[in-house]
Amino acid sequence: MGYAHVYAHAIMHRGRVPMEPADFVPDWADRPRKAKFHPDAETIPLPTALPDAVAQGAPEGFTLPLLSGLLRDSYGLTGRRLAVQANTDLAALPHYTHANWSRGTASGGGLYPVGIHWAAGPGGPLTPGLYHYAPHQHGLRRLLTGDVTGQVREALGPGAGAAAEATQYLVLSVKYWQNAFKYNSFSFHAVSMDVGALVQTWRLWAAQYGLRIDPVLWFDEERLARLLGVAAEEEGVFAVVPLTWEGDGTPPAGGGGVTADAAVRHRDVERSRRVLVFETLLRIHEATAGRAADRPAAGLLDRAAAFPPRGADPLPLPTPPAAPADTGRALRERRSSFGRFDASRPVAAGQFAAALADCAATRYGTEAERPDGPPLTSLYAFVNHVEGIAPGAYAYDPAAHTLRLVKPGPPGPFLQRTYFLSNYNLEQAGAVLVPTVRTTAVLDTVGDRGYRLVGGTIGAVAQTFYTTAAALGLGAGVALGFDNIAYIEELGLTGTDEAPLLIMLLGHERPRPADFRHEIA
Repeated sequence: MGYAHVYAHAIMHRGRVPMEPADFVPDWADRPRKAKFHPDAETIPLPTALPDAVAQGAPEGFTLPLLSGLLRDSYGLTGRRLAVQANTDLAALPHYTHANWSRGTASGGGLYPVGIHWAAGPGGPLTPGLYHYAPHQHGLRRLLTGDVTGQVREALGPGAGAAAEATQYLVLSVKYWQNAFKYNSFSFHAVSMDVGALVQTWRLWAAQYGLRIDPVLWFDEERLARLLGVAAEEEGVFAVVPLTWEGDGTPPAGGGGVTADAAVRHRDVERSRRVLVFETLLRIHEATAGRAADRPAAGLLDRAAAFPPRGADPLPLPTPPAAPADTGRALRERRSSFGRFDASRPVAAGQFAAALADCAATRYGTEAERPDGPPLTSLYAFVNHVEGIAPGAYAYDPAAHTLRLVKPGPPGPFLQRTYFLSNYNLEQAGAVLVPTVRTTAVLDTVGDRGYRLVGGTIGAVAQTFYTTAAALGLGAGVALGFDNIAYIEELGLTGTDEAPLLIMLLGHERPRPADFRHEIA
């Protein structure tokens, strides 16, 4: 049993046995930036609009305008938000230095620790090299000149399939301190979900244009960390995303025009005067570090598939309605409701059904998963106020599109009693959705690296949930601060390895809110 099992157990029990350091208090005055900063690197502005020809037809692959749109609508800053809500940072938000900038992708604590690097090869619009996406400027910082895609392909190793034929790659890293300054040992759990949420935004966005996003999780992580010029224990490399580029040709023999030991020399300038090291975070990073040789065989992950739904007789759900907003608009509208739910307006059964169906259909899409394979996630729902559905806890059956009653009765008292924060009144939400994964089974099947797969899968579900809710005009919120073990007991999962890893709140918000919005993109 690897260390990821130990970490997963601590995560599940942290509501009853606090993780070390139990007395930790963030130093907000010394917090890090919300993005890496390379002051000496040239910044290249990205296009701000898609050309009409792209908007009207399905492209053969990515172009620079399409890549720009993908980055802007996922991690770029799109507007300033200010509202009267119940989150604890409300008092600081009116100050410009603490402003809340909206982004299409959700992130735990609004910290956005994922670094997006573009390994640009031949045939693209820019000089081959390695670029870092600067979300605040919506531009690319050139970190290295020369084709490094050969290094990326070699890091992917044998068995990477079509990913090894790409000439353009996005490499996703996580600077741990950017999250750990607030969440300490818990941060690895949160950032794994952040990566999955970002990848799922890309999958949803690219699907509008008939393009695919298929992340690769197993590769030589240490080699890519050297290429990025980062210390592996400080910044983990979580995923490589090959891009199908318009007019793509065959990768050049030998892989490019730089030496095998080429690496970025520009260094991120840290804002914090003091950077703390957390032993638990170091250990889980080392345990889950990627190696191409450990890539699981196709179909192996089927052993960790979700169990069949259980419960009482099936309750049919209505056909989900067509969303009134497209993906791009939904990403612009996405936000966390933070205590603004209004129980006086029940959620329509069709809208509830749409959220269930979309979340259940979500996959992380990694090389370890078969496209037609069984899902890793199960989905449960605590129904408070949904038209035509009695309050209670239910299991969702995606194949039959039905609910099965697990426990009858209003769940509001249980939901609020087992929630640790003060930013939501869970009883006011129309429903609370709970995705589960058989975490132990995943780790037993594919090894400790599977913890990043588990977190990414749940993060992808959360991003789908937010996007669907926004498209339907509903409020949404996702939270991690709950008693996981109590949910296992309430849903009758004791004795199984199903792990409830987050809760997702859906409902109408109070009318006529006191909101300020200023769009900048």
